[in-house]
Amino acid sequence: MKFTNGYWLMRDNIEPLFAVEYADHRIQGDQLTVYAATRHVNNRGDCLNSGLLTIRFTSPMEDVIHVSITHFDGARYDGPFVPVSTQPVSPFIREEEDKLIYQSGALRAEISRKPSAWSVTYYDGQERLTDSSWRNMAYMKDRDSKKTYMTEQLAIDVDELIYGMGERFTPFVRNGQTVEMWNEDGGTASEIAYKNVPFYITSKGYGVLVDNEGDAAFEVASEKVERVQFSVEGERLDYYLIGGGTPKGTIQKYAELTGKPALPPAWSFGLWLSTSFTTNYDEETTGNFIRGMEERQIPLHVFHFDCYWMDAYEWCNFQWDLKTFPDPKAMLKRYHDRGLKICVWINPYIGQKSPLFGEAMEGGYLIRRRDGSVWQTDLWQAGMGIVDFTNPAACAWYQEKLKTLLDMGVDCFKTDFGERIPVRDVVYYDHSEPVKMHNFYTYLYNRTVFELLVRERGEGEAVLFARSATAGSQQFPVHWGGDCSATYPSMAETLRGGLSLACAGFGFWSHDISGFEQTAPADVYKRWCAFGVFSSHSRLHGSSSYRVPWLFDEEACRVLKFFMNWKCRLMPYLYRQAVRAHEEGTPMMRPMFVEFPEDRCCDTLDRQYMMGDDLQAAPVFKESGQVEYYLPEGKWVNLLTGAVAEGGKWQKETHDYFSLPLMVRPGTILPLGISDTQVEYDYTEGLTLAVSWMEDGAQTEIGLVDQKGALRGYARASREDRQITVEVSGDIGSWDARLLAQKGNARREVGKVIFTLD
Repeated sequence: MKFTNGYWLMRDNIEPLFAVEYADHRIQGDQLTVYAATRHVNNRGDCLNSGLLTIRFTSPMEDVIHVSITHFDGARYDGPFVPVSTQPVSPFIREEEDKLIYQSGALRAEISRKPSAWSVTYYDGQERLTDSSWRNMAYMKDRDSKKTYMTEQLAIDVDELIYGMGERFTPFVRNGQTVEMWNEDGGTASEIAYKNVPFYITSKGYGVLVDNEGDAAFEVASEKVERVQFSVEGERLDYYLIGGGTPKGTIQKYAELTGKPALPPAWSFGLWLSTSFTTNYDEETTGNFIRGMEERQIPLHVFHFDCYWMDAYEWCNFQWDLKTFPDPKAMLKRYHDRGLKICVWINPYIGQKSPLFGEAMEGGYLIRRRDGSVWQTDLWQAGMGIVDFTNPAACAWYQEKLKTLLDMGVDCFKTDFGERIPVRDVVYYDHSEPVKMHNFYTYLYNRTVFELLVRERGEGEAVLFARSATAGSQQFPVHWGGDCSATYPSMAETLRGGLSLACAGFGFWSHDISGFEQTAPADVYKRWCAFGVFSSHSRLHGSSSYRVPWLFDEEACRVLKFFMNWKCRLMPYLYRQAVRAHEEGTPMMRPMFVEFPEDRCCDTLDRQYMMGDDLQAAPVFKESGQVEYYLPEGKWVNLLTGAVAEGGKWQKETHDYFSLPLMVRPGTILPLGISDTQVEYDYTEGLTLAVSWMEDGAQTEIGLVDQKGALRGYARASREDRQITVEVSGDIGSWDARLLAQKGNARREVGKVIFTLD
C-alpha cells in the first residue's frame, strides 16, 4: 500500500506520524522498550498534543530480533499469529550516551538517541544489514476511510536483491514490485498467489518475517526505491529480523523459527498418476491407466482419485460414488496388491446436498455469520459451508470422516482449496479476527489432516498434496504449484513460483506435469516430464483430459520411463537430501543464489535450480531443444550424457527429449541405488558411488541413509596426485564406485576402492 506522493509529499488523504527522535526507554528483563517521539522536542510543551510510537525489542532465539511497533496499546490485537518456536536466549542490552544496543547472537540493533535523528540500524557482526531511519517507521491515518495503518521501511543496499514472499509467479526478483499477502485461487499466470508468506530474504543474507496473517502489503523498491516497505491495518506492527549469515542460513533459521518440514515417506517421491479433474472415469478406466503403465514398464507408485470419486454436488461427503465405484474397498485392495499407494481429493467445504451438511450445521462445525446462521455460498459447491477448524470438535469430526477412508485403504489426501475464505460478517468459534484468518485458515486445515495421518500412519508416513499455504505451512508437505497452463511460458512461471516458495523453507514441492489447463502438445508434455521427474515430487494431473503418456505419443512413454528410471536410481541421493530438508530446513529444490551466494551471476537465475546440494537441473523450455544455463566455477559433469562443462560461464546446448542439463557438482559423491523401478527399497545395498570431477587435494564426504531416513554410514572420497580413494564406513551393504568423466584403473581393498587416474 502506498502512502506518499513522491519523495516529499504525502497523499492528500493520509495523516502520518513518523518516528522522529528517541524520547525514552525501559529495560524489563530481556525486553528493551523504546519510545519514539513523532516530532522534535525542544521543551516540555512539545510533549503535549503529540503521539509516541512504542517499539519493543525481544528475541525468541539467537540471531532473531522481534520488533513490535505500537501506536495505541489499548487497541484490540486479535490473532491468529504466525506460530513460532522459542529457545533459551540471553540477549545483550547496553545503554550508551548516543545509542542503545540490543543484541541476540551475532545480530544486533542499534537505536540512535541523538536529537531529530531517529534510526534503528541492524548489524550481523560488523556488517551493516539494513536500517529504519528518517520518515520510515510510521503510523498512518486515512482521513477518508478512517482506517489506520502501521508501516515500516527497511533500507535496500545498492546491489541488494529481494526474494520470496511465498509462491509468486511474477518476476523472481521482487525489487520494483507491489506484493499483497492475500491467498486466492488465481492460477499461475498472475500476481495472485495461493501461498502468501509474509517473509522475504535478501542477497545480503538476512530475512524479514512480518508477523501478521492479514492483508499485509509490501512495496519492494516501488514506493521508495531505496526501501522495502511493509504495512498492516491497525495500531500495531510486528516483524522478525532474522540473521542467518547467508541466504541458506537464513532460510534454515526461519524454518527453525516457524517449523521445519516433516519427512515425507520414500514412496511419495515416486510417480503419481491422477484421474484428472472433470474427466469421466470408473474402475475400468483407472484400471486401464494402471495396466497401460505396467505394459510400458513405466514405474508408477501412487494413484490419485480426483474430485469425482464423490458424487456431484456433494463435495465433500467423503463417500465413494457407488454408481461408479460399487466396491471401493475391494478396488483399493486390488491396487495395493499391485504395489500402489492411494490418494483421494478433499477440500474443507461441505455442499448443502452432502449428507454431512446438516450434521455439521447441527454440531456447530461450520463458519457462522454474526447473526448465528451458517455462512454459505454457491461459489464452487451449491449452498456450501466451510468447516471451522478453530473449533476442536469440528477438527475431530472432520478427522473421523477421513479416518473412515484410511481404514478403507486410502493412504493420503490431496488437500485442495483453502483460499476462498470469507472475511465479512463471519464469526469463528475461537473469535479469531476474520481478516487474519483468511490466510491462516489453510494452516489449520492442513494441520488437521496431517495430524490425523501422523496419528494413523505414524511419523514418516504422513504426506499431503496441498495447494494453499501460509507461514509455517511448510511443516505439512507436500505442496504443489496450482493451476498452470499447457505451455512453455506456464512451465517457466511454475518453476519461478516453486523457487520463490523455497525461499520460505518449503522443502518439498511439485506441479502438474504438462500443465493443468488445456492439453499440451506432445513436445511440451515430454519436456515437462523431465522437469517434473527432477522435482522433489512428480505428478501427472490435468483438468479436462487424461495425462497418461500414450495419449500424447509413444515416444512420450519412453521419455517418462527413462526419467523415472533415473529418479528411482537417484533415491539414495534424493532421500538423503529430503532428510536434510527435514532436519535443517534447507529445501530440496532451491534457487541458485541460495547455494552460491558469492557468485553474483546466480542472483537472478530462475530457469534452473539445485536439486539438493549436488545436482543442478536446467529444464528445456523451447521446442527446438535449445537451453541456456549458467554453471558456477569448476568442472561439472552431465549425469545423463557424461559430458564435462567448464563452469564460471554460460552454456548453450541442444538436447533431445531424453536429455537435459542435469549437472553433477564438482567434488561430489553421488550415491545411486540398485533399483530403477522402485523408489522405496534398501538404499544401502548394491550402492554405486559415482564420483564427479575432483581436483588434486580435494576431499568430500556424504551421509548415507536407508529408505526410512535413518543415517546408516558415510562415504568419503579424496584425491592425492593421480589417485582417488573412495571408502565407506558404517552399516552399509554391498557397494561399488565409479568415476564420472575422469578415467582410471580401479582396485579394491578392504572397505575402499582406489582409482589410479589415466
